Amino acid sequence: MGKKYMSETIAKVVFTIFAIVAIVAVCSITVYMIRLGTPALLEVGVIDLLFGTEWKPTAGEPVFGIFYVILTSIAGTVMALLIGVPVGLLTAVFLAEVGNKKLVNIVQPAVELLAAVPSVIYGLLGIMILKPFMYQLELMIYKDAPEHQFTGGANFISAILVLAIMILPTVINISASSIRAVQPSIKSASLALGATKIQTIFKVVLPAAKSGIMTAVVLGMGRALGEAMAIAMVAGGAVNLPLPFNSVRFLTTLIVGEMSYSSGLHREALFTIGLVLFVFILFVNIFLTRIIKKGEAE
Repeated sequence: MGKKYMSETIAKVVFTIFAIVAIVAVCSITVYMIRLGTPALLEVGVIDLLFGTEWKPTAGEPVFGIFYVILTSIAGTVMALLIGVPVGLLTAVFLAEVGNKKLVNIVQPAVELLAAVPSVIYGLLGIMILKPFMYQLELMIYKDAPEHQFTGGANFISAILVLAIMILPTVINISASSIRAVQPSIKSASLALGATKIQTIFKVVLPAAKSGIMTAVVLGMGRALGEAMAIAMVAGGAVNLPLPFNSVRFLTTLIVGEMSYSSGLHREALFTIGLVLFVFILFVNIFLTRIIKKGEAE
């Protein structure tokens, strides 16, 4: 009895220490981002920085406006989720409920392998496969529009498609695990009442697993918002409105692309962009976490 009590006490102390370390890490990152991101806000001005539409940090009279970049990040993430979540959810349903065992044993490792592929590989595949196709499509659509700035296939659509593919493993794996965790008695009761298998899946199983599915969406959104390398390779490098065939920049790609040569106010503005991204992710996670908890309570 004494050894068991001691081992439980040790485990409790270890877990508490890890929890404190996690909290301290989050608080430290928050303080660090606020300390480095605030000076540019004060010098440039909140309105000019957050709602300005021009980004010219190296001009004779530097201009720091990231409104188009913020719009691009938000629109790109939303569009990637609109594409990736339905595909990922239906794939998870196939793996957990519909597919035969032999086929599932082939598809499941392939999905897990997608999660292990480095971001730069997705970017390279986008350059080799997606960009040439998008360039031909761009030529076809804008052949009679000489004012259009051709991007060579590096545009907003390319970035969205790459993001949508990159979030698939997260959405599929977590959603499939959540669906498998639904109690068999719930499914049996639905079938016993006369519902078909498909009706049971979409009207009983998925609502029962909605907490885990929402978690998958949150993690997929975090992956989409925080991705930089692959997007930098397929999105282009101009600060524009997030229109389908425009060369665009996301918050992450702007930081990655310019941090190496920035200095002074330019560098401080990049830290401010990091602060904006951090605050945005923080608030979205809090909002979606509340939705998940509300769903669990119901």
